[in-house]
Amino acid sequence: MQTAPFVELLAVSAALAKNPVFDIIIDDKVTLQNYCNALIEKTLTLRQSDFPAFIDYQSGQVKNTIVWLNKFEKLLANNQDEFILRKVLCRFTKLMNLIEHKRKEVQSSPVKVLKIKTPKRLINAISDDRYFSYFEVKIHIETLTNFSEKLIYLTQEAFAYKQADKFSINSTLQAYDEQCNHQIEHLQTLRKMRSDYDKEQQENVENVLLEKASTFKIRINGPINILTDVYKQMMNTSKSNGKTYISHSIKDITKFICDNHLDELGNELSPNTIRTYLSPTRNDKDPNNDTKIRI
Repeated sequence: MQTAPFVELLAVSAALAKNPVFDIIIDDKVTLQNYCNALIEKTLTLRQSDFPAFIDYQSGQVKNTIVWLNKFEKLLANNQDEFILRKVLCRFTKLMNLIEHKRKEVQSSPVKVLKIKTPKRLINAISDDRYFSYFEVKIHIETLTNFSEKLIYLTQEAFAYKQADKFSINSTLQAYDEQCNHQIEHLQTLRKMRSDYDKEQQENVENVLLEKASTFKIRINGPINILTDVYKQMMNTSKSNGKTYISHSIKDITKFICDNHLDELGNELSPNTIRTYLSPTRNDKDPNNDTKIRI
């Protein structure tokens, strides 16, 4: 069995199991491998009608429901072949749908159950049907991997606070909706900074590549007029169809040669010199016949 990086491994021995149907039972030392093995085996043996209750039971025991659901989903995906091999792919599909449903339920539920672990001093306000704690909001948005989901959640919370009939407000804390709106501004600023940074990095990479491409030049180990004469022949010699081999101006060819070649000492070429060598009227600058390359 393949594993998934679970943060919490909640398993009990058979003797300590309070709910043998839904508990992950491991009598040996609990490791990531045997926990994942036991969890997969549970999904293969449990009645499909018990899947919703099983997910509620397991996710209700962990500290971070979203993280556990994400890891459970990853575990199933890593072991999809096991379901195919046993010809129970319907179990895999149903579990994946239930996980997605449970995740949306946890992320979108506007009503929170008061938890003992949240001190009263960290609760911003209380209404008839819920309480508002920005302390919990910060923890929750860390579990959201999608940037837009974070903004939507914070916007919904700020709106819910505005609409709620609050009978108790903690005056020592900043208003709940203000904290949510400040976090929205902070996230949007971060997104813009990251976008600008990524764009700058991409431009830097492109500039480096361009610089490398433009700085590579071929050194000519001999008189430069040997090279220019080759271009000169191709610019002035006509083929059978009447066209020359190169149909560019002396100006264009001069720039190309200077941009891509160095003399035998590694020095830059002089555009004026190259232009003179390419001129069809300056045959006196052509190489001698013993060094001339004929096209």
